[in-house]
Amino acid sequence: IHQLGGFSLYLSPAEINLGKRESIYDVAKNLERMVQGIMIRTYAHEIVEQMAEHAGIPVINGLTDYSHPCQALADYLTILEIKENIAGLKIAFIGDGNNVAHSLMFAGAQLGADVWVATPPGYKPKEDAILWACERAVLTGGNCTLTNDPMEAASRADVIYTDVWASMGQEGEADARREIFLPFQVNEGLFSCAKPDAIFLHCLPAHRGDEVTNEVIDSPYSRVFQQAENRLHVQKAIMLELMEHESLGLSTPAVEEAAHV
Repeated sequence: IHQLGGFSLYLSPAEINLGKRESIYDVAKNLERMVQGIMIRTYAHEIVEQMAEHAGIPVINGLTDYSHPCQALADYLTILEIKENIAGLKIAFIGDGNNVAHSLMFAGAQLGADVWVATPPGYKPKEDAILWACERAVLTGGNCTLTNDPMEAASRADVIYTDVWASMGQEGEADARREIFLPFQVNEGLFSCAKPDAIFLHCLPAHRGDEVTNEVIDSPYSRVFQQAENRLHVQKAIMLELMEHESLGLSTPAVEEAAHV
């Protein structure tokens, strides 16, 4: 925001206590009269949906327990910069079928990618996310495949992606999950199944030695810091697209869609 010449106002969970100290409706109606846009990073996805429903300004999903769309945009920008194409690429997500996996599937389906998600039994993405991605992939020439075999997902992959095994709100399950997910660690053995020019991505922060080894994340084919930088560029682009038009009192399809991401 600062780089674009704007100003930010940070409201911490302790300060705002959404839905408890003050209703989401009241917070939305207050903020729409004071700012030109809202970015929410929260746990419950319903909070973002309710804020978007009530606020008369753009609402951006910064992260929820269901999705992480800003991250996915940075992911695919990184892939595009390196591969110069997305349609038809095999993109393998290895690990927990979490919010990052959902958004990787959503965006990949939109862009015609061949997205594979490998998880232990019982940890696949949510059914509605799978259904949406698979239906959309049919329309774009893409593909969405789920498997419990990480080697199958990694085989001839153009991109291998992983995330932490215990996401926000699951910290108490970390030890149990480590045992379950260990066969899904992205290490040199697994990465050797991918194409010779494959790249490694991780949304960071990484738990080195758990979901990824040092040998992979520090290798020449790791692009995690390029990916991290692209979060800055993508989020500036999102805000510029939405709030430039908002400040002029205009509406665009992007504005309408952003409220429901």
